[in-house]
Amino acid sequence: MGKDGDKGERGAGGDRKMFVGVVWNCATELKILLTALLVLCSIATLLQFLPPRFSLSSSDLRLCISRISPPLSPSPSLPSLSFFSSPSPAAAPPALSPPPPPPDADREQVLEGGVVKRAFNPYGSAAYSFITMGSYRGGLNTFAVVGLASKPLHVYAKPSYQCRWVPHPNSTFTSVSTAVATKILPDWGYGRVYTVVVVNCTFPDPVVNPDNSGGKLLLLASTSGGSDRKFNFTDTIEVLAEPPGSLDLSIFSSRPKYDYLYCGSPLYGNLSPQRVREWMAYHVRLFGGRSHFVIHDAGGIHEEVLEVLRPWMELGYVTLQDVRDQERFDGYYHNQFMVVNDCLHRHKFATKWMFFFDVDEFIYVPPKNTLRSVLDSLSDYTQITIEQMPMSNKLCFVDGAGAGRTYRKWGFEKLVYRDVKRGIRRDRKYAVQPRSVYATGVHMSQNLKGRTNHKTERRIKYFHYHGTIAERREPCRNLVNTTDLIFDKVPYVLDTTMRDVAGAVKRFELKTIGDRLQRTRQ
Repeated sequence: MGKDGDKGERGAGGDRKMFVGVVWNCATELKILLTALLVLCSIATLLQFLPPRFSLSSSDLRLCISRISPPLSPSPSLPSLSFFSSPSPAAAPPALSPPPPPPDADREQVLEGGVVKRAFNPYGSAAYSFITMGSYRGGLNTFAVVGLASKPLHVYAKPSYQCRWVPHPNSTFTSVSTAVATKILPDWGYGRVYTVVVVNCTFPDPVVNPDNSGGKLLLLASTSGGSDRKFNFTDTIEVLAEPPGSLDLSIFSSRPKYDYLYCGSPLYGNLSPQRVREWMAYHVRLFGGRSHFVIHDAGGIHEEVLEVLRPWMELGYVTLQDVRDQERFDGYYHNQFMVVNDCLHRHKFATKWMFFFDVDEFIYVPPKNTLRSVLDSLSDYTQITIEQMPMSNKLCFVDGAGAGRTYRKWGFEKLVYRDVKRGIRRDRKYAVQPRSVYATGVHMSQNLKGRTNHKTERRIKYFHYHGTIAERREPCRNLVNTTDLIFDKVPYVLDTTMRDVAGAVKRFELKTIGDRLQRTRQ
């Protein structure tokens, strides 16, 4: 054992000598490595003390390097560097012209009598003059432009609009037509930085683009001194272009493609796929085969919700529009008024009736009636409003089968307690015959031609399950078995109206799209 110990000591000493030898032979490389690490750590430390607005881009670095070092030129004495140089160097880019000098700023002046005239110099822009979303024909000689505009400009000034039709160069009608535009502000003052504007352009000519040779519509948006009384800024915006041969005048007089079309408000947040599934199946069954649903995605159509919509999109029932970019502009409630007005004018001639309500609301017509029979009886009205049936979003009815069976039911099948508190003005939703509507709102339109019927309670109503669409969890917070109760100081009564149609809706979904959505989660 002593020999083994001597051998171990000799082996350990040899390893130490070998390590020292390696370090000694690589001393130069280690010095370079340690120096580089020290420099990098120093730079990282200095960056912590730079002001927050300081930024250094790659273009800044190139500019600094170009000022302190001349461009490299290939040297015949260094052939080894030719590997890194391009075999055929490109010509140097042309020098950019310097930017125009800024306008001379006004200076203070001392006037006669010692009066100091102060100077005010404007910079930047607080809000855009106009932001377009869509422009559409409203008839033979009328157009609608939907967009946003600066709210302070419209509240405290009088901006004006003018429309101009410029024929295609090959058109037989070469004269430019001009029309004074009418603006509509349909958001009831709810706007924030931006407000919604619908501009109507009606030209004196009987038909604009009569030979179908094409042309373009220009919108002239003038501040009329609203942003600066010294100037009248006018932006000329091309809002619509009609290629030659693209105009189909028959759409203004022919039967619309759909009987009923749904214009949805922008959807946002973490929506429940199961609630969307129930809403789609219910309303496709109610509206029938000649119907269509326009869904606007403001960030709420995540992948699981898209999977619920996809079967109905494949069957042609749903059009999904991505409107997430409107979030750049600070308007009311994800620019809801702009989105619904765009939908109105975009599909104005595609449907007989157009509905406006939310995805936590369910339209209902009494038994022995159909949606067609109800709306046919109201066809003399341009607009009808629909009464709300507010339902609890927490109280669920549990029967003798127990809570497990209740949890497996659909939302509107188990949320069966209706709020019956009196003396509250409930929001209404509505439907219009869009060909006679110029602009629209969220709860009704105030810009239309024709009559409105508000007394539709016995013919049509809607059940409202407030907030359930935005919760990805089981909606039943309280299980009860009674016909009436007071919960959170609100009286409720048992109302099984929607529960009674749930079975038919489930069978309709299974028959129409199969079982592909059976595993949909909350």
